[in-house]
Amino acid sequence: MKTVVLYDSVFGNTEKLALFIADAIGAAPMRITDNDADRLDAGLLIIGSPTRAFRPTPAVTAWIKKLPAKKLTGISAAAFDTRIDINTIDSKFLKKMAGRFGYASGYIQKLLLKKGVKLAAPPEGFYVTANEGPLAEGELKRAANWALTLADL
Repeated sequence: MKTVVLYDSVFGNTEKLALFIADAIGAAPMRITDNDADRLDAGLLIIGSPTRAFRPTPAVTAWIKKLPAKKLTGISAAAFDTRIDINTIDSKFLKKMAGRFGYASGYIQKLLLKKGVKLAAPPEGFYVTANEGPLAEGELKRAANWALTLADL
C-alpha cells in the first residue's frame, strides 16, 4: 500500500518527525504546501502539523478543507502533531485551554473524517521541550514505532 506523509512545520520539529516517520516505513514525505490534493494517490495518508493555538497550521487546515467532499473515501489516515507537554507548564489557564480545545492532531482527524477517511489510529502527539523545540528525548524513536504500527495495518 502506498503511504504518503504530508506535513507542515514552523520550527523544523514536525518536519524532522515527518521525515523520520516516512523513512521508517518507506513512505513518500511531502510538505503539504507542495502537494496537489487532486493528484493524491495513497492507500495510507499520514498528516502532521505543529500545534499552534491548539490547532494545526493554516496550511494544513486549508489543504484538507479544499478537498472535495468524500475525496478520501476508502483511504486510511492518521494524524500527528508536535506539542509542548502541558504537564511541564505551570499554568492552570493553559492546561484548561488545552483540555477544552485539544491539539492539532485531533482537529486534523475531525477534518479528515469529514472527507471520508477510515482512521488507521487515534491522533498522536509528540513532545517538544519548548515552543521552538527541540524534540524531547526519545520522540523520534516513539514516532517510528507509531508509524510501523500504521504500516502493519
